[in-house]
Amino acid sequence: MMTFVLADTPLLSRATLDRAEQLRGDVAALHTGWPTAAVLRIAKGGRFRVDGSALVLDPATDLAAEPPEEAVFLGVDRGRHVWAVFDKQLDGSAATELGDLRMLGGRLDDTSAGMITTAVALLGWHNRARFSSVDGTATRPTGAGWSRMSASGHEEFPRTDPAVICLVHDGGDRVLLARQQGWPATMFSILAGFVEAGESLETCVEREIREEVGLAVTDVRYLGSQPWPFPRSLMLGFAAHGNPDAALTFADGEIAEAHWFSRAEVRAALQAGDWTNGGDGVETAAGVRLLLPGSISIARGIVTAWAG
Repeated sequence: MMTFVLADTPLLSRATLDRAEQLRGDVAALHTGWPTAAVLRIAKGGRFRVDGSALVLDPATDLAAEPPEEAVFLGVDRGRHVWAVFDKQLDGSAATELGDLRMLGGRLDDTSAGMITTAVALLGWHNRARFSSVDGTATRPTGAGWSRMSASGHEEFPRTDPAVICLVHDGGDRVLLARQQGWPATMFSILAGFVEAGESLETCVEREIREEVGLAVTDVRYLGSQPWPFPRSLMLGFAAHGNPDAALTFADGEIAEAHWFSRAEVRAALQAGDWTNGGDGVETAAGVRLLLPGSISIARGIVTAWAG
């Protein structure tokens, strides 16, 4: 059976920011660091500003004289505290560009990518956790943005939803790629789905692939993981073996079509670009135009590793 490993750490997993967890409950230290701190502003849809390839941060004192309750503490970068806030008025300018991780993530260095990934996930959780899941009362941010407290004293912490993403191959030179309902006709990727309660990751891989394309898989093998803040998932990458002669069925309605592609076709598609560059993919032997995911997705890293 063919085996492979990820050649590189997924882009959004390369975080080098010091999260400085010990400071989250130290109100005095956070206030002391505020005058020299930087603030990352996040707009609706998880958009942020870049100047070329540099992440735009603002002086904290431009926002307020002290840390506002809705700000979240991301960590420490080169001795400077870094915070994030949601800013629905944020827009680009002649000197900056406004975009999201899918559009701009490939430009960022490891520290900046970690800042954005954490900020988008954490602020997104706050927007959806304003009332306690236990007693329904309103909650307020605590712990420098890393928890919320209800009036009754119940503390809640940010959720992360685990999801598996799996490349199915035939043990040789063919791989199964699928297109979801609603995707453009050229866009294909590997299969993914959320982990259910009481389910192991390997069982989830088997269930999701069976539900989405009707295929039984074996030799499920873990490859690596990547945070995916859309809105707050953790993608856990796998590879598995499937029979290319088995019939494919799309019973749950999520997948519009799926095909087996050769290694040569996948390599050509990787050379042709990705979803973010507006290309139309490459023509395959089956008459399907194949365009693959962008560089910030672990899906591309897995496909690239298999193709190599």
